[in-house]
Formats: sequence, structure tokens, C-alpha cells
Amino acid sequence: MSRLVVTGGCGFIGSALVRRLVADGHDVLNIDALTYSGVIANVAPVADAANYAFLEADIRDGAAMAAAFGDFQPDAILHLAAESHVDRSIDDPMDFLSTNVLGTASMLRAAEGWLAGRSDDIRDRFRFLHISTDEVYGALGAEGLFSENSPIAPNSPYAASKASSDLLARAWMHTWKLPVVVCRSSNNYGPRQFPEKLIPRTIVSALQGRPVEVYARGENVRDWIHVDDNVAALVAILERGVPGATYNIGAGNERRNIDLVRDICALLDGLAPRTEGPMSDLIAFVEDRPGHDFRYAIDSARLRDDLGWEPSVAPADGLRRTVEWYLENRDWWTPLLDEVYDGGRLGLGS
Repeated sequence: MSRLVVTGGCGFIGSALVRRLVADGHDVLNIDALTYSGVIANVAPVADAANYAFLEADIRDGAAMAAAFGDFQPDAILHLAAESHVDRSIDDPMDFLSTNVLGTASMLRAAEGWLAGRSDDIRDRFRFLHISTDEVYGALGAEGLFSENSPIAPNSPYAASKASSDLLARAWMHTWKLPVVVCRSSNNYGPRQFPEKLIPRTIVSALQGRPVEVYARGENVRDWIHVDDNVAALVAILERGVPGATYNIGAGNERRNIDLVRDICALLDGLAPRTEGPMSDLIAFVEDRPGHDFRYAIDSARLRDDLGWEPSVAPADGLRRTVEWYLENRDWWTPLLDEVYDGGRLGLGS
């Protein structure tokens, strides 16, 4: 596959995927509306590459998507464009329904229209990768793992919007035989993640001497994967995934939020100590997020056994490299805090 469309390619995961695909020699069209978390600087390393093109457009614009596919003639679509922050979905769920549900329907319809009347050879090699989230499964108790056969039971507006888009992808596959593959990723971390998310928000808050806010007592558990490992999984699914299948993507790295925050504080104590005392003194427990899921944990056996993927980034090394990146790239996140998001609390609803 050589001609690939990536939606949301200026976001955190999308830009990491774009950089990887361009480096691998694919012709890549990055479609991004450049909303608040789309940062054009994220793709600066490949912006001048001959095999890279950028289109600023909204995935909800069906005519624009159909025209883009007709001009570019893709072999595959990797659909990542989405509103993705649970807290923001609590504050304004309608944006999530519009982008994640209607936007995905627009993309599926454009892809189906592009394939209509194409040769069997083109249809056989075409793929539509719909990138989703483990949050569609809802919450786990203290034990157990989400498998691809776990029931969908979303608990936040964000998770519900992604579950809805997953079902649309399934419907397009069964109704129009669109070769769809659904990818459900666990919590990603790494460089260039927008500072509203837990890990970068902890880092930048601590560096600014602000309270490092932890919801409730920080006992909620997430399964973390470095963005580079997630991208490697998406490439494996693109190359070897089976149309109609769903693949969970997780690295088996479960952490309580409070333990993760304390590890970040300890790293910062060594890399950028503050004269006032340890970074952990800044930890402040705050009112919990409404409907906060207790635990996520991923069974990625299908991905590992069927496609031969394994995570390669050790959790401690990945976290340290992430902290170092934010220390060395203040010019990336400081303007975002000044102009886009002030670092304040989100997700308390109305």
C-alpha cells in the first residue's frame, strides 16, 4: 500500500503515524481541520517531503472528502480525526457527536463512493482503518481484561460517540462491503500530546509550579502504551489485518493515576528540581470527574498472535523520554497554554 490518507494527522497520535508512514516511503495525504489540538508543527519534520501532502478540511464535509479521495486515489484510509478528551465531552457533548459520529459517517460514505465501480484488484487491497478506543468497553473492576469480544458499554459522551462510530464502520462493512478494520487503542503517551491529558498536564503544571491536580484519590487505573508502539501496531494492522476484524492495542502497562503522577514528579526532581521542595508537594486531590471509569486493561493477544506485533518501549524508559521531551520543547507547549488552553480544570459539566 503506497497511497495513504490519514485524518487527524496533526494531532498527537495522527502526527506520529504520519511521520512514520512518510519515513517508510508511502505517499501520505494528511487531512486535518486544525482544531484546538491540531498542531501543524507536529508534522514539521516531514512537511517538505516529496511524498507528503496536507489538506486543511473538515471530515464532516462530505463533498470535500469525496473530492480529496478522487484526486489522491488512496489505497487505504487511516481515520484518526476525532474529539478525544473525556473531560471536554462532559462539558460539551454535542461537538463529540458531530465530529466523531457524523464525521465518521462522512468518511465512510466518501470511501464507499470512491470504491464504487473500481476494479476487484483495487477493492481487494483497499483498507479503511477506523481508530477507536478501549473506552467503548466501559469500566472494569479490579480484575479482568477487555478482549475484542467484550460487550460495548460506554460510560462517557466521548466513549459513546466512539462506540457509535465503531458501529457505523461495522454497518458500512456489512452493507457496502467496505473493507473496514477497527483498532481500539489503550491510553497513549509520548511527545507532542496536547497538555490537557494527564501525563503532559502533570509535567507542565509541575514545571510551572502550579497544583498537580489528581482526581479523587488517584486510584483509577489505566493501561498505557507509548505512541510509537501504537503506531507500529497500526502499521501492522494496515499491512496484515483482516477486513471485518477488530484489534485491541495495549502494552499491558497498568498504572494507578496517583502512582504515575508520583513517578513523573520523581523524574522532574532529578531533571529539573525546584528550590521550594519536591514536585510531589504540588499534588492536589480534586473533585472527581463525573462518571469516572475505574479501570481499563487490554487483552491484545489477537494483535500479538495473529500479526506478530509486540510493544518495544519499556514503560520506565518511555516515561522518562516523554518528560525529557517536554523539558526540551517548552516552545511547543508554552504557546498552547498561552493561546489555546490555560491548563485549568475541565470536565465538571454545567
